[in-house]
Amino acid sequence: MKINNIGPSGVNPYKNHMKQQQVQTPNQAKSDQVEISSKAKEMQERSQFAEARQEKIAKLKVSVENGTYKVDPKAVASKMIDFYFNK
Repeated sequence: MKINNIGPSGVNPYKNHMKQQQVQTPNQAKSDQVEISSKAKEMQERSQFAEARQEKIAKLKVSVENGTYKVDPKAVASKMIDFYFNK
């Protein structure tokens, strides 16, 4: 008795699927985009904390450059605990 190859022998459906994906990918260029409204930009510029923040940053930069900046380990640990456990 002789058995002939019946059906699609030698066809790998996974390989065909990968070929289809490769063909479709170059035509579909996707990118993310963020737009900030003019009202949001205006609110950001008018922030009452902007000047205070800039002053604080300037003071921190000077203290770091001078080597006088000290980290309070208890305060850091407390904030970490608050962040992770008191949500």
